[in-house]
Amino acid sequence: MVRTASTMMPLGTAAPDFSLPETDGDTVSLADFKESKALLVVFMCNHCPYVKHVAEQLKLLSDEYMQHGVGVVGINSNDIEKYPDDNFAAMTAEKEERNYSFPYALDEDQSVAIAYGAACTPDFFLFDGDHRLTYRGQLDGSRPKSGTAVTGVDLRAALDETLAGRTAAIDQKPSIGCNIKWKPGNEPEYFDPNGSAK
Repeated sequence: MVRTASTMMPLGTAAPDFSLPETDGDTVSLADFKESKALLVVFMCNHCPYVKHVAEQLKLLSDEYMQHGVGVVGINSNDIEKYPDDNFAAMTAEKEERNYSFPYALDEDQSVAIAYGAACTPDFFLFDGDHRLTYRGQLDGSRPKSGTAVTGVDLRAALDETLAGRTAAIDQKPSIGCNIKWKPGNEPEYFDPNGSAK
């Protein structure tokens, strides 16, 4: 595990397109969210302790905001050959166990993660109804073993601002988590094996 920070994609960036297989047996794509009031893209996986730390809050937050017209999609971009705990069958079990309501998709060739500049799990990207980036950063200030409660306060504030038609004015702090497990030769230029996003 390499502790890694978000690359902090420039605000206003258009959401890169994607079309990926998801655990319910369908394909999920950016076009599926064209009617959404906002779109939250979460790069995540099953085995990462940082994702496990926020999973309960992610479930609560996503259920709440999906009722207000927010589209949510989880994307796993890890190398599933080297990390079988993150393979498609395990993703299906994880979604069922966590009772996630949002689609959970596999980015097997890692091209979507690279398009988004995703670096860690979890990595959050929030877009408005026009699919322009309004927030990228942490769920909140809690980390595993930090003793700080997981509340989702940062992302919740960003969602509220975005739904109100504003770019999130809060101090946007990078998400921190395990590095995405890149396939050999797929490592993007922003990947730092020493543990930070360049």
